[in-house]
Amino acid sequence: MNKFLIGTAALAMTTALSGAARADYSLTILHTNDFHSRVEPINKYDSGCKEEDNAEGKCFGGYARLDTLINERRAASNNSVLLDGGDQFQGSLFYTYYKGKVAAEMMNRLAYDAMTVGNHEFDDGPDVLRGFMDAVKFPVLMSNADVSKEPELAGVLMPSTVIERGGEKIGLIGLTPEDTGELSSPGKNIAFSDPAGAVKAQIAKLEAEGVNKIIVLSHSGYDVDQRIAAEVSGIDVIVGGHSHTYLSNISDKAKGPYPTWVESPDGHKTAIVQAASYGKFLGELQVTFDDNGVVTEAVGEPIITDGKIAENAEVKARIKELAEPLEEIRQEVVADATAAIDGDRNSCRSGECQMGNLVADAMLDRVKDQGIQIAIQNGGGLRASIDAGQVTMGEVLTVLPFQNTISTFQLKGADVLAALENGVSQVEEGAGRFPQVSGLKFTWTKSKPAGERVVSADVMENGSWTPIDPDKVYGVVSNNYMRSGGDGYKIFASAGMNAYDFGPGLEDVVAAYLGQASGYTPYTDGRITEE
Repeated sequence: MNKFLIGTAALAMTTALSGAARADYSLTILHTNDFHSRVEPINKYDSGCKEEDNAEGKCFGGYARLDTLINERRAASNNSVLLDGGDQFQGSLFYTYYKGKVAAEMMNRLAYDAMTVGNHEFDDGPDVLRGFMDAVKFPVLMSNADVSKEPELAGVLMPSTVIERGGEKIGLIGLTPEDTGELSSPGKNIAFSDPAGAVKAQIAKLEAEGVNKIIVLSHSGYDVDQRIAAEVSGIDVIVGGHSHTYLSNISDKAKGPYPTWVESPDGHKTAIVQAASYGKFLGELQVTFDDNGVVTEAVGEPIITDGKIAENAEVKARIKELAEPLEEIRQEVVADATAAIDGDRNSCRSGECQMGNLVADAMLDRVKDQGIQIAIQNGGGLRASIDAGQVTMGEVLTVLPFQNTISTFQLKGADVLAALENGVSQVEEGAGRFPQVSGLKFTWTKSKPAGERVVSADVMENGSWTPIDPDKVYGVVSNNYMRSGGDGYKIFASAGMNAYDFGPGLEDVVAAYLGQASGYTPYTDGRITEE
């Protein structure tokens, strides 16, 4: 026999006996985040897409298009998982009408493998989240909260899980924002904690079970994810959400590379990905692990879900069926806009924006005869822009999907200033607390630390701007979410006097205000300035 063949056979036998030199393991991670009930396709303003525009290929996303793309990308991979970074809830009439039922049905259809809890999954309390969890066929995870005192979630909402792909175990850990208590309505039975410590504890547990491939599903935001990766060793991939961050290697609009690499103090490298929001992209990361579970390569790029991707006919028909009860509400024309009204999150969470002025002006106009002088609306409560032309109630509800009521109360000038300080305290993080205002103008600066950023503030009194008096009591209108302390506005809850939290729905107030004009013209007027 040929000596070379003998040597080769002996080497193969030795390798088999030793268990060494196994082939590298590859995994395709498909992922979404911050879908926000965009069940149907969206337009370039992240709002509802007209069917004629969709037919012309001008729109993006929707479950029917995602279904096609996900099946195509699965077919191209030997091993794949489909994960979600949280906030499937809230954002369209499909959630307002059906709560989590449509999301559960569609995510089951697309065969997700796991998701983490986003803050908006708590918008209607733990019982609606529990109903969603009971309906889905995949694990929903959250590690950085103690739910043991919440009957709906205790023993059901788990911190981590293990799934298998291609004979390999993959550990999945969930995270939600540490300040979810301020951002949503989880109730008083849940205590949230720092994500880094929670992840560290779950990694230790998974590694003790022999799991050496760890993926964190993190609804914490891009900046927090980078901090976690820098502090905690053992995370291979973070599938992110919350900050709606677009990462890319080919677009100049991206906030960072896809993936973004972060190294922990002991040299462990973590690949961080996120896929913008609203189903406009499907993230796709190809990860290669060596025998020890160490990532040797992670490459990819989010795939835009544009009109080039056909919609699955069966899913599209089902969505049309689900939409029937919503049509009468959505199609009601309430106003006309002479130009597009900018409600982009990047605009409304960092400075004065057209949509912020519209909503704040509408609130103040509604209650100005009640002695109210100041309106404050959180920028994060504005969820879309509106295009020019006819404005439908469906479009207004896409901008304002939270079913908030307007709240009136009295507040000392010093507390108004404290509220503004809270509003500009987390601009660098893109936080939703940025204040859009009416009857008030203020100047602020990023050059000073949080709590010392408001340079000046003036109130409109008797037709002229007057510096705010710390000791004077002013009438304020906001939404009931903020009035109860949401987005860090605890001063509204603790110091607000003579409060009434059960005014008309904010969406109805804005629709009526828009309808007063023969054609609403969006504007900014310098009421918020940055030094």
